Amino acid sequence: MPISVSEQEGRPVRFTWRGRMYTVRRVVDYWVTLRSDWDPATHEQPPGRVHWRVEAGSDTSRGIYELRHEKPSGQWHVARVRC
Repeated sequence: MPISVSEQEGRPVRFTWRGRMYTVRRVVDYWVTLRSDWDPATHEQPPGRVHWRVEAGSDTSRGIYELRHEKPSGQWHVARVRC
């Protein structure tokens, strides 16, 4: 299910998931992957996915969230959660 993400200079700074707003406190990791269904015969550019592992939450409750940004569609998703 797509989530709403506020970005600053291409980095996530806030996101809304399951009706709750999360503030990104720090970026733990960042990487780019290619979608496995990419076929160079039918697509000019490889459809990349940008992954952000972030620490987010409030001052009293934080967790580690892996956010995935689908570059072709512009949609964001929560891929993993560690609380």
